[in-house]
Amino acid sequence: MSWSEFFAMNGYAFYVWGSYGVALLVFGIEILMVRNRRKNALRELRLMRDESGETGTGEVA
Repeated sequence: MSWSEFFAMNGYAFYVWGSYGVALLVFGIEILMVRNRRKNALRELRLMRDESGETGTGEVA
């Protein structure tokens, strides 16, 4: 079996490699969305902490 035969996948290469591509795209989007969600959650927590007057050491200012 040659490399060209392997990558051609007996005529199913479009479907096989396309599926891999779509899966990688979805995983990449999910990673970006989780990062964004985490950043927003941390920002909200900081705002809530600042509004309550905590200094970050557990003591109230």
